[in-house]
Amino acid sequence: MRLTKYEKETIILTSEGDDTYNVYTFNAGLKRRLADFAKKYPAVCRLESEDKEIGCVSYFIDKARLSIRLTAPYTDARRESARENAKRIGPPSKPKL
Repeated sequence: MRLTKYEKETIILTSEGDDTYNVYTFNAGLKRRLADFAKKYPAVCRLESEDKEIGCVSYFIDKARLSIRLTAPYTDARRESARENAKRIGPPSKPKL
């Protein structure tokens, strides 16, 4: 069974009485970050379930370990300033191996 991108959701569930979030996701980057975090900090983040057939995972993570950041849109002045700084500084250099 193949899901569309619109069907591949990320859902964060909790209630005011819980001290954990349940994070259910198909997002590859988030799955990787959660797996790394759970491996490093098993006391505060653990894999609840994984469905390899459809590609989703579910993790429990302490509320104190997950935050949602809201960022205001750039103003035209801030966008122009960032553009000028980028022109002045140039593209980032590649690290030497």
